[in-house]
Amino acid sequence: QVQLVESGGGSVQAGGSLKLSCVFSGYIASWCVMGWYRQPPGKERVVVSSIATGGTTNYADSVKGRFTISRDNAKNTLYLQMNSLKTEDTAVYYCAVTCSSRNYWGQGTQVTVSS
Repeated sequence: QVQLVESGGGSVQAGGSLKLSCVFSGYIASWCVMGWYRQPPGKERVVVSSIATGGTTNYADSVKGRFTISRDNAKNTLYLQMNSLKTEDTAVYYCAVTCSSRNYWGQGTQVTVSS
């Protein structure tokens, strides 16, 4: 059973930075993709960034150049470095693992960006 635990959320002023962490446990096959999603208040959950086992990364247009996803397999940890934060980045951020058609989710961590 895959388990994901996020941390690192908080409140920050616009222009600031935060680094989210997601500690994962359980077997994650090499074909699985890990990523970060976010759900702003009153809106749907959307993908922010993803990283495949080989290191290929993808980013939503809204965060390109500001956010960086990385993975440390030795520490079983997925990261999301968020720089130049904007008020529209305010959301609950979720760590996720997608294996074929199955998704595993963390509990989420709140990020609030104030002007």
